[in-house]
Amino acid sequence: MLLKQLVKGLRYRLVQGSLNTDVCDIFYDSRKVCPGGLFVCIVGTQRDSHDFAADVAARGAAVLVVQHELEAGFLQAHPGLTVLAFDNTRYAMARLSAAYFGHPAEEMTMVGVTGTKGKTTTTHMIRQVLTAAGHKTGMIGTNGVYYPGHHYDLNNTTPESYELQKILRQLADAGCDACVMEVSSQGIMMDRVAGIHYRVGVFTNLYPDHIGPGEHSSFEEYRAWKGRLFQRCDVGVVNADDPNTDALLEGHTCRLITYGIQHPADYRAAADYRLLRTKEMLGVEFALTEPDGHTLDVQVAMPGLFSIYNALATIGVGKALDLGDGPIHEGLRTTVVKGRVELVPISHRFTILIDYAHNEAAAESLLETLRAYAPTRLVVVFGCGGNRSKLRRYGMGEVCSRMADFLILTEDNNRFEKVEDILADIRQGIAKGRPDVPFVEIPDRLDALHYAIDHARQGDLIAVIGKGHEAYRDREGVKTPFLERELIEEYAAETGVE
Repeated sequence: MLLKQLVKGLRYRLVQGSLNTDVCDIFYDSRKVCPGGLFVCIVGTQRDSHDFAADVAARGAAVLVVQHELEAGFLQAHPGLTVLAFDNTRYAMARLSAAYFGHPAEEMTMVGVTGTKGKTTTTHMIRQVLTAAGHKTGMIGTNGVYYPGHHYDLNNTTPESYELQKILRQLADAGCDACVMEVSSQGIMMDRVAGIHYRVGVFTNLYPDHIGPGEHSSFEEYRAWKGRLFQRCDVGVVNADDPNTDALLEGHTCRLITYGIQHPADYRAAADYRLLRTKEMLGVEFALTEPDGHTLDVQVAMPGLFSIYNALATIGVGKALDLGDGPIHEGLRTTVVKGRVELVPISHRFTILIDYAHNEAAAESLLETLRAYAPTRLVVVFGCGGNRSKLRRYGMGEVCSRMADFLILTEDNNRFEKVEDILADIRQGIAKGRPDVPFVEIPDRLDALHYAIDHARQGDLIAVIGKGHEAYRDREGVKTPFLERELIEEYAAETGVE
């Protein structure tokens, strides 16, 4: 593709060379550059890739995109290299990548979901609703990339702009006419989603997070970046109950649809929701009031108050896209998120589920939700990751001891630490929380799962937390297959659990 096609509509300065230069691909990792490529120099938090300009030139790069001047004599030493200057090369890379892949987002109905909590579950719900409505739908987020017949993992919730545009091209070429994606504050701030316009943007909630070196300097900045989504969409579906909503929406340019429970909203759930617990489902049912005053019952196949908020956000998206009540309610009844409060239906006597919760806040929220189902015992199987902060271990021990009836301490991804040392740290947290809580220590996680099933009582609710959708176990840096759902199902089949 000619460079002049890639830069069409962008503001830049041609430092040297020609816009008729042919570009074979776009790169931002100097080690991957091949002859004829365009390399984008990015000023990062750890390094400035302008420092690698000579290396990429030696590799045969045809075009260099820069944000500031290069070292003295560089241009004279590489007269055949085309150099373009942009005010912001991250933004430039996003726009150049979109052009290189043929602006795939414009071929699909784009739905972006932002917020601190609930993004992953809400994107799954929206995808299920879109699918029920007959749309071929792709999804991008924490759990990876999904489109019909395909799934693979990602390193970031919102991928770097080049990878994101490549994925969108993949989805469009596979026939997807809709894409729902998680949009992180980092993704917006670092221009990973620059140039993408969303048909619908969704705001779930906001709590202090991602604040510190290399992330956001303050909560206010964090909130402001999330709010940028609502300057890039046609319709914003927002949480009327969140105290940050008004500030987050400052400067918004979209039409708004609100949802909530406590405050007036376009789509409002009654506060007296009902808990549902069967072998196949741990969920909720609530009465929904629509803008015209019409009320109807909604059933969601996931538990707790937070599931109601995620469902309300999904309903708002469905209404914004004119999907109809049938697909919306069918989608909500059938949504399952791998590794997020995921029921493993092996017994009528007890309930067992897996969840990714691996820090104090997530564990507390999950266990509070499960406690509302009034189990005979709330049993928690958990450990903590190795080569990570000990504070997380203390916090997990404290929260789980306070909120559970019985604990099974075991390994998580130990990495290069001894599981015994990690469990000793967890015990310190237990001593601070509820020292007299009954618990056992079973270092091998598979043995711990077997123990939990073998010793389950009628009406127990067993939460296996920390790994969720992960498909491996990390011991001393070696990852081996370990998918908890399959292991639980296999053991139940072997032992004849009823």
